Amino acid sequence: METTIEQLAHAALQREGLRVRSLAQDLLRETDSYQDFPRPATNDLSTLVMAAALVELLAIRQNQRPPAWVHEIGAMPEPFFLLEMASHMKRLRTLCETQSPEPLRKRKLYAPPNFLPFA
Repeated sequence: METTIEQLAHAALQREGLRVRSLAQDLLRETDSYQDFPRPATNDLSTLVMAAALVELLAIRQNQRPPAWVHEIGAMPEPFFLLEMASHMKRLRTLCETQSPEPLRKRKLYAPPNFLPFA
């Protein structure tokens, strides 16, 4: 079964950390080039923002160009922490807000700096 960016985005929006890592690893194995990666076929803003951030992050970490469509996608209307604990733990929240990977942070998505370190 081919992994889709929509699956990865949905898992991230549900804060399913183990599933996010597993799907991201599958996507890395299945993807040769991110430059032509297709835009998700959805109008759901949260899914589009998360997908754009994750595709851009994976592409950059693989020393590739992200697809052009990611630059058309703005930020979330409200900040979103990929780790539920960041909503309650001040130090973790501050770490995420200040050191989240740039493709996430610019879209108001916050995770620790080592988010998906294998990518």
